[in-house]
Amino acid sequence: MGGDGTSALAPQRRHTLYFLEYIRPFGAVFLDTEVDMTAVLRHRAAARAGDRRYSLVSYVLLAGGAVLAKHPDANAAISGRGRPRVTRYATVTGKLAVDSTLAGERIVLSALVPGLDTAGLDEVQDRVDAIKAGDPAEHDEFRGVRLLHRLPPLLGRLAYRMVTRSAVRRQELLGSFSVTSLGHRPVDGFYSVGGTTITLGVGRIVDRPVVRDGAVTVAPSMRLSLAFDHRVIDGAEAADVLADIKDALEGFA
Repeated sequence: MGGDGTSALAPQRRHTLYFLEYIRPFGAVFLDTEVDMTAVLRHRAAARAGDRRYSLVSYVLLAGGAVLAKHPDANAAISGRGRPRVTRYATVTGKLAVDSTLAGERIVLSALVPGLDTAGLDEVQDRVDAIKAGDPAEHDEFRGVRLLHRLPPLLGRLAYRMVTRSAVRRQELLGSFSVTSLGHRPVDGFYSVGGTTITLGVGRIVDRPVVRDGAVTVAPSMRLSLAFDHRVIDGAEAADVLADIKDALEGFA
């Protein structure tokens, strides 16, 4: 029997639907830059020779955490409509988007990497490894998401709005900045809103011409995008954050 192929939205995608409804009020503005990843790749290769592997997103999380700690206005969230208030967080928590499969459905899940204002690279990588190794059907990190999948959509929407209403509690659910990467595929750059005032988008690393000491040479370059919520900060502050993260990655030792 023929048909138009229409089917109900998979329950595993409900959390993404509720999230996208939540971020509609965001005043999203996008910036990007090229980052010379020579120092990061050199450090990564040396660590690999010593049997220690680091993900590229771990370097970005580490740099982002250190920079956001120095930019408290960007490490913040807004809440309220009639009487808007801005909450500035005392610590930095990164939210990492993870490509996952749950009950046969390919979805994106988000996991938190706390304490990035003081963490070292090993701590960050250990947390990233634990996130990626966990089964999304059983991992405690995704218990709330699985609950949203089981609730009827009306109750699921209500539950999502309730838990994200408080900016103070929001850091425990969405982090204070977000990192998402498509660098494992031939994607140079992309722009995403992660539900936090600052969202970093990581593209692939490719050799590109750069100028050093007046001469053109080739360097491994990565497109790094930054989306910011214009309700919380302005472009000048966002540009400072992006520039400082670029500097941290290019000067990584």
